[in-house]
Amino acid sequence: MKKMSTKMLVEAGVMIGLAQILSYIKVYEGPFGGSVTAGSMIPIILYAIRWGVSPGLFVASVYGLLQFILGPKYSYHVLSIILDYVGAFGLLGLAGLFRNSFKGVFLGTCLGIFGRFVSHVLSGVILWASYAPDGMNPWIYSILYNSGYLLPELLISLCVVGVLYKSFKTLAVV
Repeated sequence: MKKMSTKMLVEAGVMIGLAQILSYIKVYEGPFGGSVTAGSMIPIILYAIRWGVSPGLFVASVYGLLQFILGPKYSYHVLSIILDYVGAFGLLGLAGLFRNSFKGVFLGTCLGIFGRFVSHVLSGVILWASYAPDGMNPWIYSILYNSGYLLPELLISLCVVGVLYKSFKTLAVV
């Protein structure tokens, strides 16, 4: 990762703080965690688009750790902390992978949120399989449960990121 400048660090702090505040505005919350928020992933995705993958992964992981520290606790298991918080949110940094075009911003946003989805699904199968209804495959249960809140979050994020990218054409210019 390239050395982080003061400007990058300040923006990281602002975006993490904004994302944390937006995470408290919940439209829907699942019984075992996961929620549809007022676009809480958008500041982290925008940071990754602006500064690139490596700084994006770092800042997104810090945000995931903050989500664990300040949010409701569903498990203290080390795999849950890694898969549901640090790893899952950290993968949002992948949004910076295709940051040089309008289509790339959409693709990167989808990739980042898909990475988070995969991490949550793995956690659901490894740690939360006992919560699946009797006779239901834990993979199917985890996919359905996690898509129930991440699909609306994806749609919200794509809409807002698209509007902001079009409005501020210099967003992806470093």
